[in-house]
Amino acid sequence: MPVLPQEPNAYPADLFAAGRDVAAERVWWVLHTRARQEKSLARHLHQARAPFYLPLIARRGLQRGRVLTSYVPLFPGYVFLLGRRDERLVALTSNRVVQALDVADQDKLWHDLSQVWRLIESGAPITPEDHLEPGDFVEIQHGALAGLKGRIIRAASGRRFVVQVDFIQRGASVLLDDYNLVPIDDPEMAHLHR
Repeated sequence: MPVLPQEPNAYPADLFAAGRDVAAERVWWVLHTRARQEKSLARHLHQARAPFYLPLIARRGLQRGRVLTSYVPLFPGYVFLLGRRDERLVALTSNRVVQALDVADQDKLWHDLSQVWRLIESGAPITPEDHLEPGDFVEIQHGALAGLKGRIIRAASGRRFVVQVDFIQRGASVLLDDYNLVPIDDPEMAHLHR
């Protein structure tokens, strides 16, 4: 089963593991890209050494009778830049960006993207959630996803745990297995308690 190599989806590679040390004098920008330009922009930013995050998920498909794995953007049309104004200019001059959106709540975006990163790193099969639905707010208490906060929704495939990026109103979900969940009373404050 040949696997296509995954391109860099973050710079530096340990962007979220390193914490906010990378953020000195930098802020998050949400880059809305031209159609199907997310990976090209990521390569451009990686080459320029501008900190960014492009959440990618694995997708398996059949090609000429062989199963291949490719990596596709979790949120088509979006790349997240953690940059200074000059790094934002590097992104804009790539001719792959439609608009660079200012982020008012930097802490919330850090939190949301960190949760998406952890969910992807867990290796669990992820489903993009383009239409966020209401659900009970919970926190996972044990296992590889311990500490993640999100919603529980009911889908045809079963109960799903959803983490979301509020700024773009999109999320990612995993099918619930055996996680130990605890309800969260105040979802607006939940992201502040890491």
